[in-house]
Amino acid sequence: MNIYYFFFTNTFFQWLNERSKKKTISGLSWSFIESVSQYGLTFVVSIILARQLSPEDFGLIGMTTIFIAISTTLIDSGFAQALIRKQNTSNIDLSSVFYLNILLGIAFFMLLFFTSPYISSFFDEPKLINIIRVISIGLFIGSFTSIQQTILIKRLDFKLMTLISAISTFFSGVVSIIMAFKGFGVWSLIFGTLVSQSITTLLLWKWNSWRPSLVFSINAIKELFSFGSKLLITSLINTTFNNIYYLIIGKYFSAGDLGYYTRADNFQKLPSQNLTQIIQRVSFPILASIQEDVPKLKSSYIKLLRSIMFITFILMMGMAGSAKEMIVALIGEKWLPSVAYLQMLCFVGMFYPLHAINLNMLNVLGRSDLFLKLEIIKKSLVIPVVIIGIIFGIKYMILGMMVNTLIAYYLNSYWSGVKIGYGIIDQVKDILPSFMIGLLTGLLTFGLGYLLELKPIYEFLIQIASAALFVILVGESARLRDYLFLKDILTEQLNKIKNIRQK
Repeated sequence: MNIYYFFFTNTFFQWLNERSKKKTISGLSWSFIESVSQYGLTFVVSIILARQLSPEDFGLIGMTTIFIAISTTLIDSGFAQALIRKQNTSNIDLSSVFYLNILLGIAFFMLLFFTSPYISSFFDEPKLINIIRVISIGLFIGSFTSIQQTILIKRLDFKLMTLISAISTFFSGVVSIIMAFKGFGVWSLIFGTLVSQSITTLLLWKWNSWRPSLVFSINAIKELFSFGSKLLITSLINTTFNNIYYLIIGKYFSAGDLGYYTRADNFQKLPSQNLTQIIQRVSFPILASIQEDVPKLKSSYIKLLRSIMFITFILMMGMAGSAKEMIVALIGEKWLPSVAYLQMLCFVGMFYPLHAINLNMLNVLGRSDLFLKLEIIKKSLVIPVVIIGIIFGIKYMILGMMVNTLIAYYLNSYWSGVKIGYGIIDQVKDILPSFMIGLLTGLLTFGLGYLLELKPIYEFLIQIASAALFVILVGESARLRDYLFLKDILTEQLNKIKNIRQK
């Protein structure tokens, strides 16, 4: 909890009143606990399942990803963020969006149900017909949770979300593992997902007091959609192009190849996207409430960016350096083809927080139109990368993704510079020391893996311990400001916990 607490405690919300500050800190703390419980349990379950199931099983799920993701985006239609951003949300607004979400959930479930034979034919994979028809039930189940979750996020009630997430993740993991050991193959993944969605829905309705009124306002939908529509288009573009690689690999390569890629992709997303989503989820509703105070946004933004990238660079480059030992130790030698994909994808993933934080600032300032324009420009660059992948193979496609992520960062940071006076040159100067520490950490872990001749699990543990020791030694000797800032906050919080226990 303390790692994420430091982002806002001493800088980001100095200008909020005491009540708001406590609420924000509590939100960050519980948001972190929720993510640790959800992603931690999910990670453990995925390790067990990866050992038990085949790459082809994961590849089959990967083929459905883009269709489920696009449908989910269309069901939300940007209303969640529009509701969070709106200052005075009425029950008419919430109820209207709730009923619309349900209608859309039914519509897209039916759409995927009847188009599943065509999707199956596209991939030349007969098993997909029943897989899509069953897994798309989750769209209908999920449509009942959108408003409930939006309300909890808007009031920063992450404590309840944490409890629900932990319970649903635990029981869905148990179901998946039991089914996998019973020989159900890909269906263990599918039913685990449906169990998680079902439990989440039931608990949200049991423990959250909000209930919809019997009202539906077209005017409310129009008002919210005026902002949400731009986010919808942006999300559609983003979702499509983020998952298009699954589509291309599934179409032009085998299910096994897609399984190797998805496993590597899931590994690299765990630290980068998890870290970013925690900050965004808590910061967006707070920042939206004070969106006019640009100087305060800028000073907080600088501290946020430096801190999050210090952690991200170290984690991602350390993961790249220890990729082989980690994969073999955790999920077995049958996943060795994932190693090269993971090492390359770590470079792509370590820039994800930079993209997300820069773009989030545009949403906070109400520039969803500019957000949309940037996404259209950036996603157009994906087309040649896809063509390269089809012609030359998956590794060359990832190389193209690496080039694109640098171009995208330039575009995102340029507009942050225009809007809040913190452009790419200033950002690079601030994060360069962290980048160098991350690079050296990656080289250290890679070198240890090359020199050591032990069991993979022992090599991996030595790599982790050595990387942590290296960062501490360099941070202390060089007096790195981001390291010292993190150290001071961690020390402060540990002392508080100690004092509480003594009392």
